[in-house]
Amino acid sequence: MAPGAGDDARRAQAARALLVAAHREHWGTVLAAVARTVGGPLGGDLGIAEEATQDAFVQALEAWPRDGAPERPAAWLTTVARRRALDRVRRDAVLRRRLPLLAVEADRAAHAPHGPGGADGSGGAYGSGGAAGAADDGVPDERLALVLACCHPALAPEGRVALTLRMVCGLSTAEVARAFLVSEPTMAARLTRAKRKVAAAGVPLRVPPPPELAARLPTVLDVVHLAATAGHTASTGDALRRDDLAARALDLARVLAVLVPRDPEVLGLLALLVLTEARAPARTDAQGVPVPLEQQDRALWDAGLTAEGLRHLGTARRALGRRRPGRHLLQAEVAAVHARAASYAATDWQRLLLLHDALCATWPSPVVRLARAAAVGLARGPEQGLAALDAVAGDERLRSYPYLPAARGEMLRRLGRREEAAAELRRALALQPSAAERRGLERRLAALGAPEAPRRDGGPGGSGVSGGGER
Repeated sequence: MAPGAGDDARRAQAARALLVAAHREHWGTVLAAVARTVGGPLGGDLGIAEEATQDAFVQALEAWPRDGAPERPAAWLTTVARRRALDRVRRDAVLRRRLPLLAVEADRAAHAPHGPGGADGSGGAYGSGGAAGAADDGVPDERLALVLACCHPALAPEGRVALTLRMVCGLSTAEVARAFLVSEPTMAARLTRAKRKVAAAGVPLRVPPPPELAARLPTVLDVVHLAATAGHTASTGDALRRDDLAARALDLARVLAVLVPRDPEVLGLLALLVLTEARAPARTDAQGVPVPLEQQDRALWDAGLTAEGLRHLGTARRALGRRRPGRHLLQAEVAAVHARAASYAATDWQRLLLLHDALCATWPSPVVRLARAAAVGLARGPEQGLAALDAVAGDERLRSYPYLPAARGEMLRRLGRREEAAAELRRALALQPSAAERRGLERRLAALGAPEAPRRDGGPGGSGVSGGGER
């Protein structure tokens, strides 16, 4: 290798790693900035913004390994994406009258004294996603304005959630499909329909007035919860969690609690995410292998976050009054049972089962029904738990869900039926969980004295931040 070639290779490798991190951390920020720059109704501008943002990341993939990564990646990406969007707008006769103002804005950003990111290196008002939203809409995170825009009532509920996960959180179509337990082509078609409806509705990129905000709030909560779920258990990659998505969801939940401070579901979701985050340090061992809740060192749980989450839960209960709790508050109650237990053995399993019964009545999704079946096994014994799991196993939506055979394997292990337990764990492995969860399943197989299943590429996974996803 020629002198300096090794340094160039290392620089290129570091630049690519930075680009991967930038995609996870800044996709939504850049997209929101570009959507606001091309301005007015979100409508067709959403497609322009998405295309321009994708182009910026493609250009970075070529430029950063060759020239070195910029000091402010978000600012670099935002400037490039905005220029691409303006080029696209210039070809649109309908928007031609707005070009002079947009061109001046882009030129000012490109020639600012401290570069496109602003003096503080944060990416400026658009690069950080914070200042612009706060100044224009009273929202401290511009991405939240994009969430609210994507949750417009012109869209079907599943389309709102899917579009927001794609546009704001930067999940791929495949990742969004896994979150909904549907095929990738099905999700691609759903996203296409959602974009067309947004374009036809001319949705503005702003926070709606209070009545409209209240109508969109349930879907916004679903979006934040699903983003937290994707962060809690990553469907791709080597790590169990996607810290960026988990942090992004928690930030958005905190913003919602500022916007709507007396809504029990908003406060319940915030309590759930804070209590879940408190357990994060104990969820994997030093090798990155998932640690089951039963074996977690509770001294590693963040006491400060636990106390905060319980405070939010208390506030949510007071805001609830005599109304029935919704699913986010019920899930927070489940998380609180674990948070209050001094040990796994001291957990109030009967209360957990009652909470899962209420959760199933409020939100009878297949994953929640699976979680409730697992709770039966903890409260009433593995034999009844296995029967409850078998009762939900016929749901077609759970056929490719690795947590069903994993849960059956645990019940069979507790019943002493080791060979059958091992067979269920191999079934879970065959359904291609994430790399981290594969390692956890392989460790459980080894504990049974059983050989592991043949290795395959990673695929769908994710238990969700819910009552059944306590790990």
